[in-house]
Amino acid sequence: MSNKSQFSLMAERRFGPFFWTQFLGAFNDNVFKTALLTILTYEAMSWTAIDPALLNNLIPGLFILPFVLFSATAGQLADKFDKGRVARSVKLLEIVIMLVAAGGWMTHNLFLLIAAIIGMGLHSTLFGPVKYAYLPQHLKTSELVGGNGLVESGTFVGILLGEVLGAVLVVHKPWGVELVAFGTVAIALAGWLCSRAIPVSPAPVPGLVVNWNPLSETVRNFKFTRQNRAVFLSVLGNSWFWFYGAIILAQFPVFAKTYLHGDHTVFVLLLTIFSLGIGAGSLLCERLSGGKIEIGLVPFGSIGLSVFGIDLFLASTAYTSTVSVDLVGFIAQPGSLRILFDCLMIGLFGGLYIVPLFALIQTRCDPRYLSRTIAGMNIMNALFMVVAALLAMVLLKAGFTIPQLFLVTAVLNGLVATYIFSVVPEFLIRFMAWLLIHTIHRVQLIDVDRIPHHGAAVLVCNHVSYVDAIVIMAASPRPIRFVMDHQIFRIPVLSWMFRNAKAIPIAPAKEDAALMEQAYLDIARALDDGDLVCIFPEGKLTVNGDMNTFRGGIMKILERSPVPVIPMALRGLWGSLLSRGDGNPFGRSFQRGPWSRLALAVGQPLSPSEVTPESLQDRVLGLRGNVK
Repeated sequence: MSNKSQFSLMAERRFGPFFWTQFLGAFNDNVFKTALLTILTYEAMSWTAIDPALLNNLIPGLFILPFVLFSATAGQLADKFDKGRVARSVKLLEIVIMLVAAGGWMTHNLFLLIAAIIGMGLHSTLFGPVKYAYLPQHLKTSELVGGNGLVESGTFVGILLGEVLGAVLVVHKPWGVELVAFGTVAIALAGWLCSRAIPVSPAPVPGLVVNWNPLSETVRNFKFTRQNRAVFLSVLGNSWFWFYGAIILAQFPVFAKTYLHGDHTVFVLLLTIFSLGIGAGSLLCERLSGGKIEIGLVPFGSIGLSVFGIDLFLASTAYTSTVSVDLVGFIAQPGSLRILFDCLMIGLFGGLYIVPLFALIQTRCDPRYLSRTIAGMNIMNALFMVVAALLAMVLLKAGFTIPQLFLVTAVLNGLVATYIFSVVPEFLIRFMAWLLIHTIHRVQLIDVDRIPHHGAAVLVCNHVSYVDAIVIMAASPRPIRFVMDHQIFRIPVLSWMFRNAKAIPIAPAKEDAALMEQAYLDIARALDDGDLVCIFPEGKLTVNGDMNTFRGGIMKILERSPVPVIPMALRGLWGSLLSRGDGNPFGRSFQRGPWSRLALAVGQPLSPSEVTPESLQDRVLGLRGNVK
């Protein structure tokens, strides 16, 4: 993905037909659902006597009910059968559901329409495990962030266009209802035609015996997912995003009508801005992550969700106009642009938050259980969205205003994020590392794909500054166990990061022989577990930019654990922030200026038999070149 745009995937059969199939499904869901919500909000009297505010929270809840009931079965089917075959079957089901909905539209039968809402929820339930388990079967690891970004962006653009078209068509006189009724059937047919071009996607577990008991299978899914802590908390974080989004989006129709005094075009504008933000954030992930799975973007996204959620509350309470307006009139009102900007930024940071979580789940989950893990995630998503709908209804009944709901949601987001990042500090550590190399430093990565995505290896690098480990950590596609001088390990603030990154402190034998022996034991255990271990063989920071002599510790490591060794070199850190001057730790730290450009070059892997301290030093010197 680093050599070509993520958009080039759209022209390939392994991605294009699948993309358009899922896009049209999301599009159709929202044409139908938004048309129904719009007609019930603005013309409720001719359809039902039920309170529109209640329906706006009830109907999304009914849509996600099948996720709770049938996701466990859907995950098993996606693991047992070819995913292209499953997709085509689901698309045929969509056609039938839309024919039922057309009957409801034409007869003004709310019960038929609600049945179709539940049916489309079932359609999405069955397609969900296919949607995310398909990608790692057909995309390289380096393409997953870009592919997920396109899928998420496409999903929300489909949602946006569906919401706009649904809201506009249904109020069109005199044929609005008819246009929605037959238009949704036509979209379902188009989705089925696209699904016919999805390539063969072999079932990972064709001999799987399907457990048709959704309760016991759901419990089994959760038990399996909990075994991998990072995956489980990523699932939890993903579900929280849908809780957050469900509350925000469900309020938009009444918020636009009652608080902003707008017609349905103002509602459409809010949806448009929010969805464009999600699409932009999803596509931006690939660029900000450099084509690798960068979970450091997750805390960044979470911070933005809280900051702009709080500001949406403040902007909403500051909006005092009581004039009834259309889209153009609303934009002309004082304070309207601030509300729109908040909606855009909530969407953008939501995209930054959700895409890396999907990629992490796809790469760290056992492929044989990926569809069932996704199914378990969909169940959790559904439960979170049901709770979101119930919470919104309870708070509204208790007298909370919709702006106050925005505030409550933003504050809850901050609390949930604090919990997740405290339990799995890898997210926060990667965020700090990502922040460092995108603010103070600009890092060029050279052949970083030589760092293995799987299996044990020892990374060997020159030692230039106090932040070497952070720069390497940010460039790596997976976690690294760093071996570092015990004195650097104890530096305030950095010590918290190194400890939570499971760094291994080491000391010279003459200072602390026991600590040195313990370090070698910890290194051997880490390599036996298949981890990456990074060492700085100089044993200390350079004081003049030149490399110190490599020590023999690497040979002791390879004696116990004969694994590949990968030489690396940092260029451009000497003389920059946090490099070390002779006699003064920070004497030359700003020589290059506060925002310096540096590079990390990765060499060819070496077999254990090729390695000596001298040969490694020559390799690292060659990678470093003349740049200190």
